[in-house]
Amino acid sequence: MNSSIAHGSPWSVAGTTLSSRFFLGTSHYPSPQVLGDAVRASGTEVLTVGLRRLQPETGGGSSFWQRIQALGCHILPNTAGCHSASEAITLAQMAREIFGTTWIKLEVIGDDYTLQPDTVATLEAATTLAKDGFAVFAYTTDDLVMAQRLHAAGCAAVMPWAAPIGTGRGPLNPYALETMRRRLPDAVLIVDAGLGRPSHAAQVMELGFDAVLLNTAVAQAGDPVRMARAFADGVAAGRAAYESTPMPERAAAQASTSTVGVPFWHAT
Repeated sequence: MNSSIAHGSPWSVAGTTLSSRFFLGTSHYPSPQVLGDAVRASGTEVLTVGLRRLQPETGGGSSFWQRIQALGCHILPNTAGCHSASEAITLAQMAREIFGTTWIKLEVIGDDYTLQPDTVATLEAATTLAKDGFAVFAYTTDDLVMAQRLHAAGCAAVMPWAAPIGTGRGPLNPYALETMRRRLPDAVLIVDAGLGRPSHAAQVMELGFDAVLLNTAVAQAGDPVRMARAFADGVAAGRAAYESTPMPERAAAQASTSTVGVPFWHAT
């Protein structure tokens, strides 16, 4: 059963109109059946797939790929596991041939302990791939200047982390994310990595981010299908709150009930 509020106003990225603002990864699920059920419960229209997982050089991964295709979502191949710009570019070119799409989620890891992206190599690869006609979804940190450079390089979407991959700690620096959104009003910004709970997703969506991408928080939940639905609701609620313009914060208390009509012995 799909979430009742998973879909909101249509939006566009890389020339494609979507209804859902929830991108989902496809690894670490207990079983293929649970993966499929979670995808359907999430209402997502975009799935990320790691090319290395399919092991195309050995002909592996065909049954997994068939299951992914059957879900009817847009495919966003990723370059997870790459440690250099040249490695990521080569993998992206392979992905274009195998998946028949110019979309690529660009990941170039700079530190194996934190899985922090090598932003210099990411910018180098993004510049090359964008010139080669790819729609680049670039995974990066919450560094504003690097996000500006990736956007200027022609990336279809800039994807800052909320926290290191797989930590589930939620936004560690909301100020940086809020500043990035404000300084890049015309860029497609998708929060990728570090979200652990639906409230985290709602928080970044309230800041005005266009979408979120996550994997581990759903795949490794005790009930992935129910968690997928909960995240879909969180994403939709956060976006609805952003579009509704939340009230401003105030330094002083302000009564929410008028004193007009209150008995005189209370109206003091």
